[in-house]
Amino acid sequence: MTTDSSDSDDALLVRVGRGEPQAMREMVARKLPRMVALGVRFLGRRSEAEEVAQEVFLRVWKQAADWQPGQARFDTWLHRVAMNLCYDRLRGRHDEATDDALDDAPDPGPAPDEALQAAQRGARLAAALKALPTRQREALVLQYYQELSNQEAATVMGVTVEALESLLSRARRALRAQLQPGGDLRNEKP
Repeated sequence: MTTDSSDSDDALLVRVGRGEPQAMREMVARKLPRMVALGVRFLGRRSEAEEVAQEVFLRVWKQAADWQPGQARFDTWLHRVAMNLCYDRLRGRHDEATDDALDDAPDPGPAPDEALQAAQRGARLAAALKALPTRQREALVLQYYQELSNQEAATVMGVTVEALESLLSRARRALRAQLQPGGDLRNEKP
């Protein structure tokens, strides 16, 4: 993200801290899609991801007045809160089957066979991501899906950039190994 977006996040957060409902609506409109996407990638269930996002924004509303600009980037804090809430939910699970893991599958267009193939690729990729060790999956999701820089992702995870790059390298190797038999996902974004 650019500095301009950080500055506008800080300004918006000040308004949220003053209790301005319109500022909170703007914050939700700006950040909700990324928080839900993060939750879906970790939890595999859109409904749970939406609940996590709701809790994230409740915490923003409650803690905005105490925010200290300059101590940490708001986006970094926001991602960390969302990931912690996802981990809390994952710890509470008992290997239940996911009911809407494919909600995030891309819409390939009008051809039904293309839609089926895209859904199958999405399911394979989701299963391969789920099979990764937690820290490797976290690194991939933050960098590829949340589009954070290596420095930002490392900060969210509480590791060095070198440690993040090591996690990413191991995760990519593991995904290639898991997805190679079909061969059709090797060139897709992990």
